[in-house]
Amino acid sequence: MDDDMKFEKDTREKNILQAPRGMRDILPSESVALSKVRDTCREVARIFDYREIVTPIVEDIGVFARTVGDDSDLVQKEMYTFDDRGGEQLALRPENTAGVCRAYIEHGMKSLPQPVRLWYFGSFFRYDRPQAGRYRQLTQFGIEAIGSEDPSLDAEVISLQSKLYKSLGLNDIRLGINSIGTQSSRSNFLLALGGYLRKFEAELSEDSQRRLKTNPMRIIDSKDLTDQEIIKDAPKILDFLSEGDEAHFHRVTRDLDSLGISYDIDHSIVRGLDYYTHTVWEFEPIGASGQSTLGGGGRYDGLIEELGGPSTPGVGFATGIERILINLLDKGIIDQQVIPPDVFFIALGSEGHHTAVKLAMELRDHGISVKAGGGGRSMKSLMRAANNSGAFVAVVIGDEEVTEQSAAIRILRDSADSDRNLKVPQEDLVTAIRDIQSQSVVDA
Repeated sequence: MDDDMKFEKDTREKNILQAPRGMRDILPSESVALSKVRDTCREVARIFDYREIVTPIVEDIGVFARTVGDDSDLVQKEMYTFDDRGGEQLALRPENTAGVCRAYIEHGMKSLPQPVRLWYFGSFFRYDRPQAGRYRQLTQFGIEAIGSEDPSLDAEVISLQSKLYKSLGLNDIRLGINSIGTQSSRSNFLLALGGYLRKFEAELSEDSQRRLKTNPMRIIDSKDLTDQEIIKDAPKILDFLSEGDEAHFHRVTRDLDSLGISYDIDHSIVRGLDYYTHTVWEFEPIGASGQSTLGGGGRYDGLIEELGGPSTPGVGFATGIERILINLLDKGIIDQQVIPPDVFFIALGSEGHHTAVKLAMELRDHGISVKAGGGGRSMKSLMRAANNSGAFVAVVIGDEEVTEQSAAIRILRDSADSDRNLKVPQEDLVTAIRDIQSQSVVDA
C-alpha cells in the first residue's frame, strides 16, 4: 500500500473530513501556475477585443434541460441538482455556453452592436468518474461570439484558441476540424449513417447500441475500440453537405489557411445536439491518446432559440484549465514555485516592532512585497527564516536603528554584492530596495 492510499484509509477510519471525491484544494504552489494561465487567457481575450462576462455558478435547471433534453445523460446523471427553499429547481452549472446565451437573452444584448464577443473563466461541476485532468469540479476558459453567422467569425474564434495555446508555450498541438452542416444536410446523412450502423448493431458497444436508437451521430466519437473500427468505413458527413453548408466550411478553412493555422479534417468530431451547426473542432496534443482533448468548440446557431430567444447565430469554445496545467507542467513550461517576498522584515524589541510595522507598510504602499518575521525569536532564528523565505533582502530594525532612524539591509540572494550589509536612513528605504533590485537585474 503506497503512502497516499494509506493516508486515505487512515483518514476514513479516523473520520477526518476531506474534500468531496473528484474535487480538490488548489494550494498556493499550484495557484501560482493557475494565475499565470488565467492572466494569459485574459490577455489573449483582450487583444481580440472580447469582454468578460461572469454568470452565476447556479442556474435554473431549465437552462440545461431545455437545450440538451430532460432525458440526456447530462441532466440525468452528470449534473448536481437541488431544490432551494423556495421550491426552485437549480443546478450547479456543468458548462457555460447555455448560461451565457441565457444572459444574452435576459439582458437584451441583441440590441448591442453584433456580434457580442464575450469570455469567461470559472468553475463548473459534473458528476463524472474522476481521472487525470478530469474532476467533478473543473475550471474552464471559454469564448462566445454571438450575433453573426459569418464564417470568418468561426475562424476568428479558432484563431483565438490557437493563439492562447501558443501564448502558453503549447506548440505541439493538433487542430482537428469538421462540419456538421445544418439540419437539412444532417437529415440525409443520418439516414445513411443509421443504415450503415444497423448492419453492425450486434457488434457495437452497449452505449452505441442505445445511441443507435436515440442519437446515432454520437456513435461517431465513441472511444470504444470496436466502435472505432466500425466507424472507419461509415458515411462521412462532409459528403452530404448542401451547397451552402459546403461554402460556409470552405470559407472557414480558407481563413485558417490565410492565418497559417494548420488543421486536419477529422470526421470523428461531431456534436449530438440539434442546435449545433456548421463548424466543429477540437485541439489536442500531438501524439496524445484517450481523454486528451485540451478544448473544443463549434457553431450553435439554434441554441438561443431553444432557450426562448430570437433566432440568433453564435460560435464559441471552452478549454479545460486542468488539462492545460498538466501539459504545461509535464513539458516544464511552468512551475509550481510560490513567488517569494521581496523583503523579510526582522524586528528586534518593542520599539523595533513599532517602527518595522510602519516601514513595512510604506514598502507595501510602493508595491514591494514584505513578509514579517514575527517577534520573540533570536536574531539567528530570524535570519534562518529570512533565508528560507526566499526573500531578496532582509531589513533589520532594532533599538540601534530606532535611535538612528536607520534601517539595516542584508542582501540574501541574486546579487554580486550578496555579502554586503547596508545601513540607510529610514526615509530612503524604498529607494534603497529599488536600487538593489535594479542592480540584481543588471547583474543577471
